[in-house]
Amino acid sequence: MKTVMTEEQKRALSEVLTIDKEVMHGTPCFAHTRVPVQTLIDFLETGETVDDFLAVYPTILRQHVFSFLELSRDIAIDQLECASL
Repeated sequence: MKTVMTEEQKRALSEVLTIDKEVMHGTPCFAHTRVPVQTLIDFLETGETVDDFLAVYPTILRQHVFSFLELSRDIAIDQLECASL
């Protein structure tokens, strides 16, 4: 069963990331940058911190990182709840 993001989730995500075929071939990137959100996930998976990530990518806003993580968590939980029905 495929679930759809709520309009509120879409709006919130559009404030912190962009998906544009003209930028990084449509790879989801942090807003107003060419830094893929996957880069943050890679940092965290290897045990590095958000501060480590921000030190390497100082153009990314701290609030965007935490907003992305919170929204990702909420969307994942929604997906899991729908899958359990």
